[in-house]
Amino acid sequence: MHPVKEILSGNNEEQKGVYSVCTASPLVLKAAVRHAKRSGCLLLIEATSNQVNQFGGYTGMQPSDYTALVNDILKQEGLSGDKVILGGDHLGPLTWQNLPEEQAMANSEALVTAYTLAGFTKIHLDTSMRVASDDQNAPLDVRVCARRGARLAACVFKAYEQRLALDPDALKPVLVIGSEVPIPGGSQVHEDFVAPTDPKEFRLQYNVFKEEFEKAGVPFDDVAAFVVQPGVEFGDDFVCQYNRANAASLTAALEDYRPLVFEGHSTDYQTRSSLTRMVEDGIRILKVGPELTFALREALFLAEEAEKILVTDEAARSNLKETILQEMDHSDKYWKKYYTGTPEEIAYKKLFSYSDRCRYYLPAESIENSIAKLLGNLGQVPVALVSQYFPRQYTKIMENKLEGDALSIILDRIGDWCDLYAVACGVKIND
Repeated sequence: MHPVKEILSGNNEEQKGVYSVCTASPLVLKAAVRHAKRSGCLLLIEATSNQVNQFGGYTGMQPSDYTALVNDILKQEGLSGDKVILGGDHLGPLTWQNLPEEQAMANSEALVTAYTLAGFTKIHLDTSMRVASDDQNAPLDVRVCARRGARLAACVFKAYEQRLALDPDALKPVLVIGSEVPIPGGSQVHEDFVAPTDPKEFRLQYNVFKEEFEKAGVPFDDVAAFVVQPGVEFGDDFVCQYNRANAASLTAALEDYRPLVFEGHSTDYQTRSSLTRMVEDGIRILKVGPELTFALREALFLAEEAEKILVTDEAARSNLKETILQEMDHSDKYWKKYYTGTPEEIAYKKLFSYSDRCRYYLPAESIENSIAKLLGNLGQVPVALVSQYFPRQYTKIMENKLEGDALSIILDRIGDWCDLYAVACGVKIND
């Protein structure tokens, strides 16, 4: 049985849910791997189709490149590959919505094929968005969404057969489907309340998807989870926390479809109690992405404050914040439509917004050089400064559970956020 399916079936006594690290940031990936090694939990890592695709995505990586990146980090950190599952997030026409159906779907078929051949075995098929040939003034019909999803599912299993011929031990992919899918990266507008999916709508979607899969000759038993909106979301300046009462009728409906579970998107910035209730209520795949790069940014800025104390020569400092702002001012491609307000408000949002649009700029050479300089300037951080800026990490250092170099401290602080998700999934964390 696929490891994710085994956990979701309730057969794994040590882990009742799975949290999915959705990122292409090497530092966040390294932090997640270190956390998984320490906690012993199964680690699910996902690449999103706009980040990584057959044309390179905004990271420049194809699926095989992402696999190589993760494998390299696993080797560096000494974590066995059987403790990690690779997933593809929002695989479908997301990046090709400006194309007519046949072109968009042809690209999508090539996309899921590339992911499957590269060893991704947890596949989220997302056909919830309109393409250019659809009526732009009407919601996308669930039948169209399901038909396109079944078409992509068939490609996944065709590619799996190719992979199986080369590797008889290759895991059979599990699928995640659904048509009420929050947009990647959080909401672009302020929302005080997000309504959970109507259980009638969920039942309709389930039945239509099952019918279309059967028409396409695709096994529906390989569907492990269904994406719904459980009433959680985040955006520039807000977080809608999970409300168990509001989602009660939706989660009750799931009981008729076991062992299926729900997959929750945009679960970033939920509290531990919210996350725990979600897992208890059947939302047992928790997707998190921007929150972890938000945590990385926080840790880097704290480290820069320590650098200001240790490096008195301003010319020798990393100037990380300034470098990030320079890159964001040079190109507003990734933040312009997310941030509004006065110049002062926008300047604040560039660095501190929950939307965390500055994550798109971290791979820039100037920023990578700035981070490297920051880490080099700090080296082994004086423990008094660790106490000042990283109190949890200070305790671990004092107990000989953590190295005192800047990189280890920063990565462990990202691990603090991973703790919330792991604990909600039933993993026991022993610090």
